[in-house]
Amino acid sequence: MTDASKLENEGDIAADFLEGLLDIADLDGDIDMDVDGDRAAVDIVGGGLDHLVGRDGEVLDALQELTRLAVYRETGERSRLMLDVAGFRAGRRTELVAIATAAIEKVQAGETSVSLDPMSPFERKVVHDAVAAAGLGSSSDGVEPHRYVVVHAAGQ
Repeated sequence: MTDASKLENEGDIAADFLEGLLDIADLDGDIDMDVDGDRAAVDIVGGGLDHLVGRDGEVLDALQELTRLAVYRETGERSRLMLDVAGFRAGRRTELVAIATAAIEKVQAGETSVSLDPMSPFERKVVHDAVAAAGLGSSSDGVEPHRYVVVHAAGQ
């Protein structure tokens, strides 16, 4: 099985699991599947799904882990599947890139390093990717749930 077909299979398994969950909860939502780089991406779209996101995406994070477990149960392999509900992660990604850009500009203007507020693993990855794309370095410091990103010049 090629990597692309493997990821598509993960998406199919995840979609089946999520459709069953939506049926049990009597919620309306459509499921879109895609492959985003090296991971399957599944989006639940529709109105009235905010409670599946929760405060700061807490319910979404838990739902993503359950979905990954469902994929693992079927494939026997750990999944890096990314789940989004009602565009929450997509919107948050835009906000995070703006936060990263502000920190990048401060470091480029001469600050030694810039520490950001604590973030989830998903949020930290978005920031690390934006910082790397700008040619700077970053690290994660602290302990969950207070782990945060520090942006600094490359090689520090």
